Amino acid sequence: MTGIWSFSGRYRILHLTWFAFFISFVVWFNFAPFATVVKADLGLSEAQLRTLAICNVALTVPARIIIGMILDRFGPRITYSCLLIYAAIPCFSFALAQNFEQLVFSRLALSIVGCGFVIGIRMVAEWFEAGEIGLAEGIYGGWGNFGSAGAAFTLPTLAAATGFLAGGELNWRFAIAFTGIISAIYGVIYYFNVQDTPPGKVYERSTSTAGMEVTSRKDFWFLLAMNVPLVAILGVIAWRLTKVDLIDSTALTIIGILLVGLYAFQSFNIHKANKDLMTGSKHYSPRERYAFSQVANLELAYIACFGSELAVVSMLPAFFQRGFGLDAALAGAVAGMYAFMNLFARPGGGLISDKIGSRKWTLVVTLAGTGIAYLVFSGMGGRNIALPLVVLMTMIASFFVMAAEGATYAIVPLIKRRVTGQIAGNVGAYGNVGAVAYLTIYSLLPEGIAGDRIFFQMLGLSSVIIASLCAFYLKEPRLTHGGESAQDAVESAPLMSERHRQ
Repeated sequence: MTGIWSFSGRYRILHLTWFAFFISFVVWFNFAPFATVVKADLGLSEAQLRTLAICNVALTVPARIIIGMILDRFGPRITYSCLLIYAAIPCFSFALAQNFEQLVFSRLALSIVGCGFVIGIRMVAEWFEAGEIGLAEGIYGGWGNFGSAGAAFTLPTLAAATGFLAGGELNWRFAIAFTGIISAIYGVIYYFNVQDTPPGKVYERSTSTAGMEVTSRKDFWFLLAMNVPLVAILGVIAWRLTKVDLIDSTALTIIGILLVGLYAFQSFNIHKANKDLMTGSKHYSPRERYAFSQVANLELAYIACFGSELAVVSMLPAFFQRGFGLDAALAGAVAGMYAFMNLFARPGGGLISDKIGSRKWTLVVTLAGTGIAYLVFSGMGGRNIALPLVVLMTMIASFFVMAAEGATYAIVPLIKRRVTGQIAGNVGAYGNVGAVAYLTIYSLLPEGIAGDRIFFQMLGLSSVIIASLCAFYLKEPRLTHGGESAQDAVESAPLMSERHRQ
């Protein structure tokens, strides 16, 4: 990774790809900086505003599953380009919205853009070797994740600068529409400047786009069970929409029936993808097998880290105001440190995973640190604590959260290469399941510092529990993302490095 600051070969692909993820995150979080302005402009209630926050991550759950299948079939180049171009449509729709219903539907459509993360995971895995995959994926995820902070830092300035177009008011509509324009332009740039694999390397495609391929009958049933929360969380979102009178109980019942049908359809497709395995006409050699329990452990881990990050970002400024008496500007600045740590913490988690000798224990320790940090936060609120200590604690907590994300995706590409997109999609979807679940519970807690304390206690305990599960059940990955043994990878590394230099 000594050439990371260059813009040639595989490093050019890495930089172009993390910036694609950065753009997708700017689009995904372009509403957050204008939440209070939109609330006042369109006369929204607090409940409606919280509902929009949930809608922002809603369809990312199924989208990450679907995009993983498309990705493994067609490759990251065309998949990422199409997603970035698509983003312009809901951006313009949201910018032109005149009522709450239009905001909801636009935001649901925009939440699909959140699945872009999955695409780059496969792209980076194709261009970097196993010994440095953690750092490469960490740079991709961490620098791209900074797009949420980038939106917060730049979009209000853009809206203020173009206020003359909106009668002197903050022009949030132009700023949000502008992110869609930039996304579409970069989608075209990305398509013409990247390749799916290095020269001479064949892109391994999944044998089926119907459903995820597993390699044992036990894993088939395990996969069906792990798909239940992915559908159930959509029911939770629908229930939440009844609380703001967007849909009634009859519509909720219909949606429930449709979700049962969706699960049945998913199960049928999974059986279709694994029919030969289930009928006994296909058997996998030990080299071809992978354990789905590895995927399940990583899914839970991503709930604890990325799921909690998405939830915390939406309430942290208010927590600092209520809990420590900071004014709005200072609370926002301190909360910004939480997102700012993405630049260092996520690559740091990947680098530690590469270097420490155990990817499993890197993940376990960072998850445990995440839980402890949240528990400390729960005890700090409402106390007279010096601002530097609050900032330090915020940075420590965010380091563990984002390092755990880096450690999670340092393992994902090493499970089974040809279904990396689907694995990354499932793991990423669980992060959004966690975010929706956490935000829904938060919306039901008492308002004020008491509710904030319970919220952080919930995050802390769930992270510690998941860390314990990973300590007992997650196995150290034995294979590289190319499928060869670790020893083979070490022996072939000089040749691969020479090829990349060429």
